[in-house]
Amino acid sequence: MAKKNTKRKIVGLVSDESGHRLYYTRKNTQNTPEKLVLRKYNPKTRQHETFTETKKSLGRNEVKPRKG
Repeated sequence: MAKKNTKRKIVGLVSDESGHRLYYTRKNTQNTPEKLVLRKYNPKTRQHETFTETKKSLGRNEVKPRKG
């Protein structure tokens, strides 16, 4: 079972060249407050590109209360 009091947030990685959001990762916001910039493989363009952090807009960072 996952811990509820974690400082890690889910972030998406967007390619700078193509604009595709292909990778998702978790990062500790206390240790690394700046945006992540990683060089990863883009399978759509078949090249290594730089990916920059963006918010994951699916609403999964918040813990929702259980019903009942």
